[in-house]
Amino acid sequence: MATPSLCFVFSLLFFSATVAPAERIDREDDLLIRQVVSDADDHLLNSEHHFSVFKSKFAKTYATQEEHDYRFSVFKNNLLRAKSHQKLDPSAVHGVTRFSDLTPAEFRRQFLGLRPLRLPSDAQKAPILPTNDLPSDFDWRDHGAVTGVKNQGSCGSCWSFSAVGALEGAHFLSTGELVSLSEQQLVDCDHECDPEERGACDSGCNGGLMTTAFEYSLKAGGVMREKDYPYTGRDRGPCKFDKSKIAASVANFSVVSLNEEQIAANLVKNGPLAVGINAVFMQTYIGGVSCPYICGKHLDHGVLLVGYGAGAYAPIRFKEKPYWIIKNSWGENWGENGYYKICRGHNVCGVDSMVSTVAAVHISNH
Repeated sequence: MATPSLCFVFSLLFFSATVAPAERIDREDDLLIRQVVSDADDHLLNSEHHFSVFKSKFAKTYATQEEHDYRFSVFKNNLLRAKSHQKLDPSAVHGVTRFSDLTPAEFRRQFLGLRPLRLPSDAQKAPILPTNDLPSDFDWRDHGAVTGVKNQGSCGSCWSFSAVGALEGAHFLSTGELVSLSEQQLVDCDHECDPEERGACDSGCNGGLMTTAFEYSLKAGGVMREKDYPYTGRDRGPCKFDKSKIAASVANFSVVSLNEEQIAANLVKNGPLAVGINAVFMQTYIGGVSCPYICGKHLDHGVLLVGYGAGAYAPIRFKEKPYWIIKNSWGENWGENGYYKICRGHNVCGVDSMVSTVAAVHISNH
């Protein structure tokens, strides 16, 4: 069965919410509105005001009155969609996004890259690791293995950010040096294909797969520094790969078991992991531990797993929730400073379905 290539890109506004748990569940007043106005402004609780705030925040302008009215109708539908997400995912906070004037079809067309790709034939399965002595909490950010949050823009290149983030961590473990590597090299130069399936290739802003990106990096000899091959968010330029400026090189890569303890063990031992996920709830995510009652397993976004926690207080369900810590590539003004927490257990949103680890070899440039 073909594996879909990945990318789902949004940049969302981070709002703070001070809503009591009972209000989140029981009140019919729109939670979204309570996130953008104070209690003193209850008389302004209406969609027209929301839309006005939205346009001001994101400098939205429309060419005609007809376009304005259409976008307003789309915006109102997206308010309802985010409200639905809040009810389905009460342990997180959901709200208005900078793309709340776009229809789901426009989201898919502009920010979702899908191509049918299989895992490379030489992708090895990671060996089973002991799990007895795993720490209860672990975060590679605390150990210096994670670069700052990046922004892929309106380009379906999440797969390259996921792969590069994993290689950045592996290079750090191999050399002790944290280097920001080039996603644009993969966008421009990686056209690795599945020889058994015609047209199944990594394709820049139109999507790709992290394991295929590792395959490309292995064959190319490595990846350049970001400063030597900066990100543009476009895929129509020529490949500018300079082998003399390789900064990190892939030694090997493996696919990790679906078992969450094995995923945690590989994370702790081998560094941040490239992960596929269903991003539907990420579109409206603001903060907290996302643990939706219902979430599809169709993978449409590539992210980086950097850590996990034993439990975070979930005010709706009144209990501790173990969670994964996900580095996203939609900028720091999305989610929790660019990060996403999703609960561990039961393969929520397919987060355990496509996990890969990469090892790096030491490369020195003088």
